[in-house]
Amino acid sequence: MSERSQTVPTPEGEYFESTRFAGLSFLLGSVALVALVLCALGAVVNPHQFSYSWLFAFAFFFTLCAGCFFWTIVHHATDAEWTVVVRRQLENIAALLAVLALLFVPILLLRHHLYAWMDIPPGHEAALDFKRAYLDFNFFLIRAIVFLGYFIVASQLLRRFSVRQDRDGNPQFTIWMRRVSFASLPMFALCLTFGAFDWLMSLNYHWFSTMFGVYIFAGAAGSSMSLLVLVITALRQAGYLKDVVTLEHYHIMGKWMLAFCIF
Repeated sequence: MSERSQTVPTPEGEYFESTRFAGLSFLLGSVALVALVLCALGAVVNPHQFSYSWLFAFAFFFTLCAGCFFWTIVHHATDAEWTVVVRRQLENIAALLAVLALLFVPILLLRHHLYAWMDIPPGHEAALDFKRAYLDFNFFLIRAIVFLGYFIVASQLLRRFSVRQDRDGNPQFTIWMRRVSFASLPMFALCLTFGAFDWLMSLNYHWFSTMFGVYIFAGAAGSSMSLLVLVITALRQAGYLKDVVTLEHYHIMGKWMLAFCIF
């Protein structure tokens, strides 16, 4: 296993200036505030519909962030080179998993609108009784804490090590990030798969599929790579990464997008 680490100074003009996007940040913040008010109204007027809408939005953004986390750990585990210049964007998006953990709280509060199995007492349906050991709210809550806790801790560790390495160039951080990524590969598969079972597939407790986790994973990997292309393109249009991200990088990202479209 290679342990090489080469520090390359950041090119001139590549440090992000947040003041350049102050107007856009204010606009997006205003839209988010209005949307939050509308969500609150929707939760009062029609909590049943709001519950499904919130779950759909949560699942959409969770798969994007989880996919970016996947590409980050794959980068470190395989010692990839092409992702070095785009890795920080993957880390930034994956770090939003901490925010999504907070956005999971409304799903817990409105769980009775979503998961019918939570309101059916034992002995009323044989199919549900067979799954009762797994479909238990306390166990459901514990699993959610474990899944989201793992994603938060691992994504924050990787980003923190990466930022610190940018500051001092210590090659030890490369080894630490690689170790975290090796441990994260099986944990990622388990947490994403069973998270999909719990939060989405159990909406219909009669239905089951051994491939549902793979389906969610393929969507997460493909959509997150598409998001990365959009983010990189937006940064290049803003004047960043023009001499760093090349046409070859776009070719590689496009190939991965195609691969997960036909996966």
